[in-house]
Amino acid sequence: MDDTLLLPTVAAVALIVGLVAGWAVQSATVRRRLTREQGFFGLPAGSECVLVTHRDSTSAHWSIPRHDALALLGLAAVIENCAAHPEVAPHDTGLQGFGARTEFCVGDPTAHRRLAAHLANLLPGVAVHPGDESGAGRGTFTIGGSAYRMEPGAVEYVLLARLTAGEGGRPVFLAAGQRPVTHRAAVRHLVRNRARLARKHGVDGQFCLLLKVVNSQAYGPDVVELVADVTKSALTAAEPKGPRAAA
Repeated sequence: MDDTLLLPTVAAVALIVGLVAGWAVQSATVRRRLTREQGFFGLPAGSECVLVTHRDSTSAHWSIPRHDALALLGLAAVIENCAAHPEVAPHDTGLQGFGARTEFCVGDPTAHRRLAAHLANLLPGVAVHPGDESGAGRGTFTIGGSAYRMEPGAVEYVLLARLTAGEGGRPVFLAAGQRPVTHRAAVRHLVRNRARLARKHGVDGQFCLLLKVVNSQAYGPDVVELVADVTKSALTAAEPKGPRAAA
């Protein structure tokens, strides 16, 4: 072959090999990322999951409150990317136990029956104040002896948790907040930080994070701060108050 043709041919072959190798590396990276995401959410391709939310008490028909609906839309993108199949169910509909399929439970634990049941069974170290007759103190979290009371529109709290229990080993994700805007904020935090959360807590790990939504009246769900990782306190049942019994 003429030298004038050999060099361009070699260069073209090298370019093609480089492009193919780069494509292969990129494809492998994308597959690993997807596999890790599917593992973290418990959503292998073709699996089923359930999203459990409130009924809108202001509507005569079953509908979802605005912020909760937007939170579910945020989860829908993740579910579609994992090639899973979602079901939306109201909180007061009888559902099977947990662990058989991934569950996303979003809402206010003082009004959301299934969420309240999950907190009681899976996070015994968390107490949620139902409020007095006037409604004061409603939704206040008590965790590890510390109380977190909201100031509506200024400071509001939400728990974001990934828990595993029951047969099947699929996780339950909880977004338990003091106001609807906090539920949306927690889901956005989960979706945006899913890779970091998986690295920190493990693809199969459990965690419970206390988040603070700042000035939602002005910023909506956009300004969120991590108050603390309360996993240990939340998973441990609080000791009963009062004098200890004599030995």
